[in-house]
Amino acid sequence: MEQLKTIGRELAMGSQGGFGQSKEFLDLVKSIGEARSKAEEERIVLLEIETLKRRLSEPEIPKRKMKEYIIRLVYVEMLGHDGSFAYIHAVKMTHDDNLLLKRTGYLAVSLFLSDDHDLIILIVNTIQKDLKSDNYLVVCAALNAVCKLINDETVPAVLPQVVDLLAHPKEAVRKKAIMALHRFYQKSPSSVSHLVSNFRKRLCDNDPGVMGATLCPLFDLSTIDVNSYKDLVVSFVSILKQVAERRLPKTYDYHQLPAPFIQIRLLKILALLGSGDKQSSEKMYMVVGDIFRKCDSTSNIGNAVLYECICCVSAIYPNPKLLEQAAQVISRFLKSDSHNLKYMGIDALGRLIKISPEIAEQHQLAVIDCLEDPDDTLKRKTFELLYKMTKSSNVEVIVDRMIDYMISINDNHYKTYIASRCVELAEQFAPSNQWFIQTMNKVFEHAGDLVNVKVAHNLMKLIAEGFGEDDDSADSQLRSSAVESYLRIIGEPKLPSVFLQVICWVLGEYGTADGKYSASYITGKLCDVAEAYSNDESIKAYAVTAIMKIYAFEISAQRKVDILPECQSLVEELSASHSTDLQQRAYELQAVITLDAPAVESIMPSDASCEDIEIDKSLSFLNGYVQQALEKGAQPYIPENERSGMLNISNFSNQDQHEALTHGLRFEAYELPKPAVPSRIPPAAVASSTELVPVPEPSYAREIRQPASLPPVSDAGSSELKLRLDGVQRKWGRPTYSSPALSISNSSSSSSQKSANGVTQIDSVSTSNSKARDTYESRRPQVEISPEKQKLASSLFGGSSKTERRPSSANHKVSKANIHASEKPQVPKAAAVHTEVNHEPAPDLLDLGDSTSSTASTVDPFKQLEGLLDQTEVALTANHGAAGAAKTPDIMGLYADTSLSGLSSSVGDPLPTNRDEFNLASELSNATRPAQSGVTQLNKGPNPKDSLEKDALVRQMGVTPTSQNPNLFKDLLG
Repeated sequence: MEQLKTIGRELAMGSQGGFGQSKEFLDLVKSIGEARSKAEEERIVLLEIETLKRRLSEPEIPKRKMKEYIIRLVYVEMLGHDGSFAYIHAVKMTHDDNLLLKRTGYLAVSLFLSDDHDLIILIVNTIQKDLKSDNYLVVCAALNAVCKLINDETVPAVLPQVVDLLAHPKEAVRKKAIMALHRFYQKSPSSVSHLVSNFRKRLCDNDPGVMGATLCPLFDLSTIDVNSYKDLVVSFVSILKQVAERRLPKTYDYHQLPAPFIQIRLLKILALLGSGDKQSSEKMYMVVGDIFRKCDSTSNIGNAVLYECICCVSAIYPNPKLLEQAAQVISRFLKSDSHNLKYMGIDALGRLIKISPEIAEQHQLAVIDCLEDPDDTLKRKTFELLYKMTKSSNVEVIVDRMIDYMISINDNHYKTYIASRCVELAEQFAPSNQWFIQTMNKVFEHAGDLVNVKVAHNLMKLIAEGFGEDDDSADSQLRSSAVESYLRIIGEPKLPSVFLQVICWVLGEYGTADGKYSASYITGKLCDVAEAYSNDESIKAYAVTAIMKIYAFEISAQRKVDILPECQSLVEELSASHSTDLQQRAYELQAVITLDAPAVESIMPSDASCEDIEIDKSLSFLNGYVQQALEKGAQPYIPENERSGMLNISNFSNQDQHEALTHGLRFEAYELPKPAVPSRIPPAAVASSTELVPVPEPSYAREIRQPASLPPVSDAGSSELKLRLDGVQRKWGRPTYSSPALSISNSSSSSSQKSANGVTQIDSVSTSNSKARDTYESRRPQVEISPEKQKLASSLFGGSSKTERRPSSANHKVSKANIHASEKPQVPKAAAVHTEVNHEPAPDLLDLGDSTSSTASTVDPFKQLEGLLDQTEVALTANHGAAGAAKTPDIMGLYADTSLSGLSSSVGDPLPTNRDEFNLASELSNATRPAQSGVTQLNKGPNPKDSLEKDALVRQMGVTPTSQNPNLFKDLLG
């Protein structure tokens, strides 16, 4: 009674404005329905969007109005327009306590949002609260939203509440909970894998709706793992029997058929579980037979159940009685005037002929009628049936029908499909090779470039191999017939490119084999093809190669070769072509013509296209030449993967790739730190083009740090370049000092002393490189069957029922060769750039940290800079430094030798910049060196006492030691 009152109120509202909606909304629906064009509809909807934007921006909108706005927005979205500006209002409506508003909000967000939308996070908390509601209608609304909006990331948030709802007292809630779990399984199987047993439990639910909802997840689970659900066959059969016996409430009937959708789902599950299992199938025979007998075929839903029964019978272990019943149902389908039922009959017949091919013979005339039906969909389904029932006795009729249909249609997609079917049937059931060639010619001619390239290769291989027997005359006859057919076809306009390639190849191989056609005639035809299709490089390439073969065969037979003018002009044209492939073929043709008969016969033997070509990948025939070159002093070849530390073009070509790799993210563990190994680079090597030259620095002492290394240029072991960072203050760690890089400059010239430290490293890259027989004549006995149709039926169905398949001619022998390339790490060898003695860099005398620094050279840097030392002294000094590492020069003491010019003796004072002052400082340093020869301790700073003594000595000597004491310079150097 309460429901009747509600309906009355809604009807009363509908007479005023329509089921609670305003007149504006009804006018919107009416105007869109009466729109005469898409543009008018667009204008109406855009105007409605602007109206909704304005209305929703108003403050304090009444809830009833907001509900209407959301419904109007749903209508706008259904018409394909964007309503994202109001999504947040629909989300807010789900939070409302009013049941009608909440359900409207859930409906709207389910239609508006996807499971990955940003607003989903605002709904999860509301769904969790509503799933615990006492009102089952609120719970059902939340479960509906769960199935649509919850993604794999938010499944754990609501999964416990959904599982608890499986025991809810209301059957509608339990049913929707099953549906939600099924949706969770589809989105994230791992999250509900432990809950699969709940589906088995709910299969025994008292409510048929809950049981029917459980069948859907069980079908998906059975599809993945059939054996795990074999034990449920008895349960499924029992449920299907109860449904068929009408033990379910009348509310589940549809068109007076008891729960047809549950029956269809159960039949699908039984077809899965009984496939190939005789024991399980035997349990299904009785109930499936009962459905065949009891099901009403006057309604569409009844025919759907019968069709599903036929699918089940064709899937389970065969049973003769069930096959007879299925054949009777198929006969009724094919006799029907409905194209839908005929389509179902053809599809069902295609399933049964796999088990019992003779069933098709009972309906041969019905199949022919469907083949000639104007309904294109029915005709295509009939061709699929004919494809399944093809055998060697009827292949010619079926393939001819398919080719005729292929010619009549313009759908390139289905034309490609029909062409592939024709090729497949011709390769499997061809009665003769001549028929196969003729059929392939028709397919190529009418399907054009839609045919797969492999089909062309298979055709060429068949012509080359022949019958595969020792009958040479039959093979020659086959090739001669192919040449004759192609010479007739070659003059037709607009032939497909793939077909022309086949024609050119066959004419080049066998055009003059039987002597029926002259070389000039064949080459003239080929030149015409190349000229007619001048824009297709592949056709011209095949044509030129075919011409070269014909001339080669003529030269091998020691016959006179007369090159036609058009052939000569074609070769000259291709010799200047932009295509390197065409150029090479033209030059090869010119070269072959100039050779003698034995040479041509050896490089291009006759009828050798199917012989295996042996390839010497190691090029062993060049061993003698290589040995002679080595004996004459040629350098041996080094493989690319063994060229470690050598500059080659690959280093530079791979530089960008290496830099891209080094700047990418790396997830491997850090390598352990390795001690730096100083390189031994001579002073003259600093002028190398691979060294980084620093900008000259001011001549004052400051803190500097050790040079840092650059990443390697190449990834295969080239020498590392070192970036000089002399003069750059160390920013992290305790302060240290490296050997200073001093730069002396004046107004006219500047000279700098540079040292390069490098460590040669090797980057080794490892390369790893699936018996009731209703006759069709009894349907319409008054119609006389034409003799032509009877002849066609006898051609399609009159042969032997056993399927005979010949071996496919498209089988290829594929040889696989695995080539493993191994890279051997190379030990780096230091190659001397110059012949001078290598000197190590000066030691870091002020570094109080690590004592494992490199051995220092004893050469005075100032003298080396000024070129005051000869090579002998340099060598002696270097040897002395290598022999006795205990004697280390007091380089910092030189800073104190500048007192003559009035400079401070402290380390932080500026160094002299005048050339004469450097000479004098060098002389004083050497003059006072013998007095300090007995001191082995390193001086860490200037000695004031020594500075005073040197100052006094200089003052006694006068202005310049080199001017007043000429022998002093010689003594100092002596």
